[in-house]
Amino acid sequence: MNNRIDFEGIDVLDLFAGTGSIGIEFISRDCKSVISIEQNERHSAFIRKVCTELKITNLSLIKTDVFKFIDTCHAQFDMIFADPPYELVQLAQIPDLIFAKKLLKEDGLFVLEHSSKNNFDQHPHFVDHRNYGNVNFSFFQ
Repeated sequence: MNNRIDFEGIDVLDLFAGTGSIGIEFISRDCKSVISIEQNERHSAFIRKVCTELKITNLSLIKTDVFKFIDTCHAQFDMIFADPPYELVQLAQIPDLIFAKKLLKEDGLFVLEHSSKNNFDQHPHFVDHRNYGNVNFSFFQ
């Protein structure tokens, strides 16, 4: 991803944040702000704890359902990263929702992590696919 986007000063949305490691990685690369969406209470508490311990002030955690967030969000982001559970029934709908809600800024990048069961090559905003072992990333612009 480093050669696709300059991280310094960008606004990032981290969907299905889990333990927050991706959002914190974005912060460590000088992103201006990260909004992390995580519904699980234990994961959310962990993210809050780490941000407090590391004195991270530009990562905002929203504890809610990702699909409810997408539906009500009016902000736009330079980069969106989503790491949903691979067996999530609505996983294939996520790119359509991101673009229908216009959450990505012009020239922004959306990265979706998924299993090999999903193929987004025909999506109108699809630009690339990378495979690292059992992990697949589809890139959209």
